[in-house]
Amino acid sequence: MQSVSIWPSEAVLCLVPKVDLESGSPSFSITKWRRKRWDLFHPVFNCSSNGVLLVSSISRSCRREVSCGSLKFDINCGFLSGYSQQKLFGSSVALVWAQDQQAIGQVFSGEDTNFVNGISLKSGDDDTDSVDLICVEGSNDASDEENSRGASESEDEFGQENNLRVDVRALARSLWFAKTADDVEEVLKDKRELPLQVHCSMISGFGRDRRMEPALALVEWLKRKKKEIDGTTGPNAFVYNSLLGALKQSQRFAEVEKVMNDMALEGIVPNIVTYNTLMIINVEKGEPAQALSIIEEIQKKGLIPSAATYSNALLAYRRMEDGYGALQFFVEFREKYIKGEIGKHPDEDWENEFVKLENFTMRICYQVMRQWLVKRENLSSDVLKLLTDMDNVGLQFARPEHERLVWACTREDHYVVAKELYRRIRERHSEISLSVCNHVIWLMGKAKKWWAALEIYEDLLDKGPKPNNLSYELIISQFNILLTAARERGIWRWGIRLLNKMEAKGLKPRSREWNAVLVACSKASETTAAVQIFTRMVEQGEKPTIISYGALLSALEKGRLYDEAVGVWKHMLKVGVKPNLYACTTMASVFTGQGNFRMVDTIIDEMVSSGIGPTVVTYNAIISGCARNCMGGAAYEWFHRMKVNNISPNEITYEMLIEALSKDGKPRLAYELYLRAQNEGLNLSSKAFDAIIQSSEEQSASIDVSALGPRPSDKKKKVKIRKTLTEFCNLADVPRRSKPFDRKEVYSPQIETNEKNS
Repeated sequence: MQSVSIWPSEAVLCLVPKVDLESGSPSFSITKWRRKRWDLFHPVFNCSSNGVLLVSSISRSCRREVSCGSLKFDINCGFLSGYSQQKLFGSSVALVWAQDQQAIGQVFSGEDTNFVNGISLKSGDDDTDSVDLICVEGSNDASDEENSRGASESEDEFGQENNLRVDVRALARSLWFAKTADDVEEVLKDKRELPLQVHCSMISGFGRDRRMEPALALVEWLKRKKKEIDGTTGPNAFVYNSLLGALKQSQRFAEVEKVMNDMALEGIVPNIVTYNTLMIINVEKGEPAQALSIIEEIQKKGLIPSAATYSNALLAYRRMEDGYGALQFFVEFREKYIKGEIGKHPDEDWENEFVKLENFTMRICYQVMRQWLVKRENLSSDVLKLLTDMDNVGLQFARPEHERLVWACTREDHYVVAKELYRRIRERHSEISLSVCNHVIWLMGKAKKWWAALEIYEDLLDKGPKPNNLSYELIISQFNILLTAARERGIWRWGIRLLNKMEAKGLKPRSREWNAVLVACSKASETTAAVQIFTRMVEQGEKPTIISYGALLSALEKGRLYDEAVGVWKHMLKVGVKPNLYACTTMASVFTGQGNFRMVDTIIDEMVSSGIGPTVVTYNAIISGCARNCMGGAAYEWFHRMKVNNISPNEITYEMLIEALSKDGKPRLAYELYLRAQNEGLNLSSKAFDAIIQSSEEQSASIDVSALGPRPSDKKKKVKIRKTLTEFCNLADVPRRSKPFDRKEVYSPQIETNEKNS
């Protein structure tokens, strides 16, 4: 901040700091006070008799009239730009009417563009709690008499000194190391008596530079001078207000009480500026409740609260994160304003101040909501309630605030807030950011509200803005989650419906989506559905992968459509799709079902040569095929080949082999294999136990049943094909259809059209 280098001794001049809100660079406006305003300030300068040149780094204009708060002043001064910024003690000290002087109800901050009499209101994303309170209030009835008396005394004493100029910056520099009143006396003893505005300016500057020792020493010196001279010249309310502001700037809160006691001893009555400063001090030292209690004291003293008083109270609610309290406080203030109980003071533009306080209240509610959303606990219900309360009192956020709150929703339990904010933007504003829509789609998916994510995507298609690649990928990912859930549970009907939904919304399913439905059909042993889905996949121009062929082969094998499976296998090899372990295992089972063990040997040899197997799963598939076709001898032969190839059998191997031998009328061999499995530490199912008992009874074979041990408990199936969709609907948060699926849903719209035409 720049420093002012010279002061004329007699003029009615006020230097008001003005900030370039874009660059944060300060400038100063020179205003000439009319004589009728001398009751507000001691007369110091006379611009009419002695022109003053003020240097600014950003201004090059001459203004004839400047409005400050609700006051207007004539000026006859010039501006000069290009002045190099000079610093005093690391920062400027000559900000003339800074911290808590009366008559200027204005605040500035290098970051914010909206102000409410002392409170910086920023409409951007920064939710900082820092408030740069550098304000001076309008005069009030309690201080007019004191101000008038001080003005008259200053005018009488300095009225003849029109040409004296004071270098405040140099004077403050000379007091930089002062610690006692004696040190101040040493510097100022040979100087003429200075106006109190000079002392106020230096005290405020010392506070901004966190040099309270010279500021306190200067006040003590003024108190001494008051006793030494005539008891009339000394620190007044302006000086003490400047000192309180300096304590606030330097964070020396412990000394505030002593200053207030000194004011009482000096017989100086605190004015509204004093109480406003005390409020902001309590807020900054972490006692917002104490700041609110000062309002009651102001009313008891018969003072009229200023706009800064109300804004400081709102700031206290912000520090307490009490959005409800701030809202209620504003509602009470608004009622009093409408009734005319507030806004009668002529020196404040209350119409403008009311708008600022209203905006500040909404800003506080917004900041509190943001704070709630970043807390660890779930406060979504509190956010929704505060939004509703704001609606009830007629306060509504603009679109930017709504969208920023949406961005603050990042956890799964925030989905209800994001959904409500999205609805508000759609209903109340003509536009919405595409990035916000994408964020809501992502959050709905994270919270497993996939159907809600699809609704938002549908809004993009119907209402705009046009979805981009990110929108497409997000919604595709949501479908993939649903399709994966349907695949793992074998719920093939929902998989088909999801594919139809994708195509209806212009989303082209890729191989991953098609494969998920094919696998679901395979798990559910829905051979016909798998064939139709595979056909639709090819018709849509999507190239089948080895997973596609594997799922189709598995579905055909489970439906015992061995010839069709062989045809698909040959086509797969023809188009150059390289088989994997799953496809080879499926085809080994297919050829086993056909009794074509020559082709089974060929498959095994190809697996060995390609380095993909065979594994225990492959041999289990062959032995299972033998068991289904009552080929116990072949099953036992493959069991021995498995042992020769150093592949250890597992529980499924023994169970399938025991079942095959039992069906083939060989209970004794099945009995021995059961005992061998027990010796190897394997726990076979009750199905194998029952097969041995049944076969031995049918063949009248004598076996020691007690050697088998107790009958094993029945095992639960891992894959459960559900007849109803209730569980899936609850899992995926999707609407449940009241009627069964139509088989025609399996077919593509093009196929249905051709069937109708034919």
